[in-house]
Amino acid sequence: MYAAVVSSFDRPPRYEETAAPQPAEGRVLVRMLAAGLHPRVRSGANGTHYTSEGQLPLIPGVDGVGQLPDGQRVYFVADDDDPGTMAEQAVVDPRRAVPLPDDADAAVIAAAMNPAMSSWVALRRRISFQPGQSVLVLGATGNAGRMAVQIARRLGADRIVAAGRDPQRLDLLTGLGATGLVSLAGDPEHAADQLGKAAADVDVVIDYTWGAPTERAIPALLTHRADRSAPLDWIQIGSTAGLDLTLPSFVLRAANLRIMGSGQGSVTAAGIVAELPSLIDEFSAGTLTAAAQPVPLTEVEEAWGAPTEPGRRLVFTMSA
Repeated sequence: MYAAVVSSFDRPPRYEETAAPQPAEGRVLVRMLAAGLHPRVRSGANGTHYTSEGQLPLIPGVDGVGQLPDGQRVYFVADDDDPGTMAEQAVVDPRRAVPLPDDADAAVIAAAMNPAMSSWVALRRRISFQPGQSVLVLGATGNAGRMAVQIARRLGADRIVAAGRDPQRLDLLTGLGATGLVSLAGDPEHAADQLGKAAADVDVVIDYTWGAPTERAIPALLTHRADRSAPLDWIQIGSTAGLDLTLPSFVLRAANLRIMGSGQGSVTAAGIVAELPSLIDEFSAGTLTAAAQPVPLTEVEEAWGAPTEPGRRLVFTMSA
């Protein structure tokens, strides 16, 4: 078969012929239709993801849409021990797969499910989120952040503050449910102060940035918070601005701040898969929306580093 193959962590994958995977007992070989180029896929392909074991060559891709031997199309999350999904064929564990409606767009599902899962699972599995609570999405101008704004609205948030650096993408978020916008561009201290004033009393922070923006945001929110004893759930999901930060010890004593992560390990694979059907239902009903930028897998090397349109996720397609 042909697949995207990573032979060096310093170069994009190449479209090459490679051996087809052999499914173990209980697994099924599917014909791949589409697989999204998510940040998780990029970090796996360059060896920086926390689950990376540094082994090469590898086929990237953590999920996708495939067609079973009986013709049924499914969305699935690949097992860590199986080859990646950016290939003509992939191995599927049926327990990690969900059937798709006949009218579902394979490219849109491949683009949307991974970024949507991050906040959907965080709000439904990591905390007991209640309608009427308020949310800050830190790093809202990425694809996952855009989805987080929509999902917070869908789950009943009464106030959603969206913060990000890209002004064009930030302005689009009001139409997706954001009730307040904060620019993180410009002077960092000024941005943190504005963020603290706008989001001081939120109940939940969905954090895709970490690093310096979070290091400044936590004290800023607590400084302006009217009731520091009110719980503040800070859910760390992404690290687009840095892997580390320095957190003064007093912030953990001076407020009811609860920092947690949401991702592989903090939520079981079974817990993540259990959320897939309801999430697919939301996309099928049109209550959540996403846009894909389909590119044939044959063009993976050229497209890997190319910019995408605002609000779209690159999706590699394998067949009609």
